[in-house]
Amino acid sequence: MHHDTALINMIAIGLGLAFVLGALANRLRLSPLVGYLVAGVVVGPFTPGFVADQALANQLAEIGVMLLMFGVGLHFSLKDLMAVKAIAIPGAIGQIAVATVLGWGVATLMGWPPLHGVIFGFSLATASTVVLLRAMEERRLLETTRGKIAVGWLIVEDLACVLALVMMPVIAGVFGPEAQGQNHSVGSVLASIGWTFVQLGLFVAVMLLVGRRVIPWILERIAGTGSRELFTLSVLAIALGVAFGAAALFGVSFALGAFFAGMMLNESELSHKAAHDSLPLRDAFAVLFFVSVGMLFDPMIVVEHPWQVLATVAIIMFGKSAAAFAIVRAFGHSKATALTISASLAQIGEFAFIIAGLGVALKILPATGQSLVLAGALVSIMLNPLVFGLLDRWQARHPAPLPVQEPPDIPPGPSLDLHDHAIVIGYGRVGSTLAQVLRDRGVPVLAIDDNRDHVERAHREGIAAIRGSAAADTVLAEAHPERASIAILAIPQPLEAGEALAKLRAINPNLTLLARAHSDAEVKHLLEHGADGTVLAERELAHSLAEMVMATPPYRAMRAGSTAA
Repeated sequence: MHHDTALINMIAIGLGLAFVLGALANRLRLSPLVGYLVAGVVVGPFTPGFVADQALANQLAEIGVMLLMFGVGLHFSLKDLMAVKAIAIPGAIGQIAVATVLGWGVATLMGWPPLHGVIFGFSLATASTVVLLRAMEERRLLETTRGKIAVGWLIVEDLACVLALVMMPVIAGVFGPEAQGQNHSVGSVLASIGWTFVQLGLFVAVMLLVGRRVIPWILERIAGTGSRELFTLSVLAIALGVAFGAAALFGVSFALGAFFAGMMLNESELSHKAAHDSLPLRDAFAVLFFVSVGMLFDPMIVVEHPWQVLATVAIIMFGKSAAAFAIVRAFGHSKATALTISASLAQIGEFAFIIAGLGVALKILPATGQSLVLAGALVSIMLNPLVFGLLDRWQARHPAPLPVQEPPDIPPGPSLDLHDHAIVIGYGRVGSTLAQVLRDRGVPVLAIDDNRDHVERAHREGIAAIRGSAAADTVLAEAHPERASIAILAIPQPLEAGEALAKLRAINPNLTLLARAHSDAEVKHLLEHGADGTVLAERELAHSLAEMVMATPPYRAMRAGSTAA
């Protein structure tokens, strides 16, 4: 019997190629995004061999966009933005304006209509969150003023893109090709814009008045059942359900609805659990989104329009970076800070693809423009590590501009100058309890966690703590494992734990290493990477419960007899 397997083919081959090429890109110290995009090029219609179903790819990409925007909303921090609003807001707006004007100029030279040029320029204005955060984390810059400015700058760019997603359909309806021949007065244009904002206002009002109360209430009730799969399902149902409702009832885009769903969950006490449990599916569909974007890229654009590709890359890596440098310097910040912000923004990513894709769908951006955006993204993401490498060399040769250490993102806690201490990696429920028990028994403790709230809580509780990934060399160096006595990995991620174990063992071969595991396979993996011992959580829980059972009156005699024997 014949089966239609187009969807299975798309997912299986797309994800398989994305995995192989993403791993290769990571091996080459490039962002895995490069591998995902190249995988899309390979299965796309412009290269020989297997060609994935474009219609299915577009639908999978739409789900990927919704989940990407849901993740943006989950991590949206108004507090981080307000901390640097004086420079991040005007700086990002100014840099977006410069990039848009430069893109419009290149489009004009190519003979495109003005509206096409504006959309093209705007799509080049926003940097990739994934690429920026990775570069910042590797250099321990997220906790500095430079890191806060870069993240705040990115938040403003994201908000500008969210606004663009709302306005682009209105602009296309008034000035797009389908509006040709129609007479639009100033009043009709304002009425169209006004109605769009009325719909948006109604949606926001419903989310603030109802969503803020209903969504956390639902999550709390589902969490109370103790069912992990139900909780994960509820998170995804809320994300996609709000996105669908926003589009069906208020005429708002799926992406914007998902963004607000994430924002509402962000205010819940269960937001971290929601983010953690939904991450695997968000990652999978995000990869499919990048693959589907790569399918739209015609490699011949490099041959047919080489100077346009070079001009696009120049706008991304030099034009908007120069604008950012000038703005940061104009606000009185050091040259090192200005160069860091410029290097961070010298690439484009997720939102560029979303804006360009919507522009093509609304016929206010030609397909050639989308290919140029994709070419600019590939080149800029590949070269971004080189840009940061040049920045690192410059800072090594010019230490003078940084005589005063920038204030950290997190208020300083107890001193990190410890000896014979225990390094506790992960300050969640397990790690925090362990650290407090060790501290109460006189053991010097230093915690490592990549969650800001956890680090702040450790500081309040009098425990020295560092924010960052334990697999990062700079983070481990700051914890001084060479003079520690023991390290305990209390994180539930075995891959990150294995990488940290190997690095700790290389730094201090005499260090005692203990780790937490949840399966026999994880135990084997952790021992192979240098752990001296592991604790299988479920097994220890079973032993503890068994001891409690044997301590109850019905079995106390049996326990005493066993002890005597």
